[in-house]
Amino acid sequence: MSRELKIFSGNSNPALAHEICSYLGTKLGAATVSSFSDGEIRVKIEENVRGGDVYVVQSSCQPVNDSLMELLIIIDALKRSSANRITAVIPYFGYARQDRKDQPRVPISAKLVADLISTAGTDRVLTMDLHAGQIQGFFNVPVDHLYALPVLLDYITKLKLNDLVVVSPDAGGVERARAFAKRLGASLAIIDKRRDGPNQTHIMNIIGDVVGKSALLLDDMIDTAGTIVKGAQACMDRGAREVWTACTHAVLTGPALTQIQQSCLKQVIVTNTIPLRGKEQSCPKLHQLSVAPLLGEAIRRIHEDESVSSLFA
Repeated sequence: MSRELKIFSGNSNPALAHEICSYLGTKLGAATVSSFSDGEIRVKIEENVRGGDVYVVQSSCQPVNDSLMELLIIIDALKRSSANRITAVIPYFGYARQDRKDQPRVPISAKLVADLISTAGTDRVLTMDLHAGQIQGFFNVPVDHLYALPVLLDYITKLKLNDLVVVSPDAGGVERARAFAKRLGASLAIIDKRRDGPNQTHIMNIIGDVVGKSALLLDDMIDTAGTIVKGAQACMDRGAREVWTACTHAVLTGPALTQIQQSCLKQVIVTNTIPLRGKEQSCPKLHQLSVAPLLGEAIRRIHEDESVSSLFA
């Protein structure tokens, strides 16, 4: 007898969880995820999960620490309720930028969070566009790493941009940008960026030709939007006809929305790994795409013991 597929969600991105359930033709599992008056997370699974193949959809987005604790406590509750297999579906994996010791006496927080998730009782992790691919090795359980590239690629192809050049905002994103450019038949450019401190960047130079072209800045996330906005302006200053940007994770903190609205960017294409909130939903320059079908298909394949990597073949 096959294990029953069940999907649960915390409070970080319930809309995405419902979309995934809709794709799979199932209902979201019943659970109470709330807080005590002092802020402690309270979880109660409201249905039988014994022997089930259970997936917990939870991005570690704002409020980051609450979202992470919800995930850990939901996993613990499921483990103690005798779920057969628990997969943490983490569309946006927070703390991923702290993946190495780049200065003396700093933590490797991404490894710590990976250990917490494994220790809580997770049997498998499904995530998307990690800030650094090596984070997969921080987990002691299998990790399925998805890419939003097919979703972004489909939308950008339909835009039919002329003389397209894909621009990497830094040296670390060149591999991603090159793969994107190859599939679009576009040229490649790289921004030489110097980071003055956390969330502070200084654009130095652009390697490649952007003159008279439609530039597409490609990144895994937009936080304060400083890198993207400065990169877009640098492209325009060097003769680009227009600048678009695409990213997977719309973190959007601090002055991000204001910077985007006041920038030369034509459109900022993001996905719903992180939900848009408040004024973000009405920002005319933001366009959100859904990764629910991609995550839903990956969940189906994991449940049926099929290949996930063939999604990107």
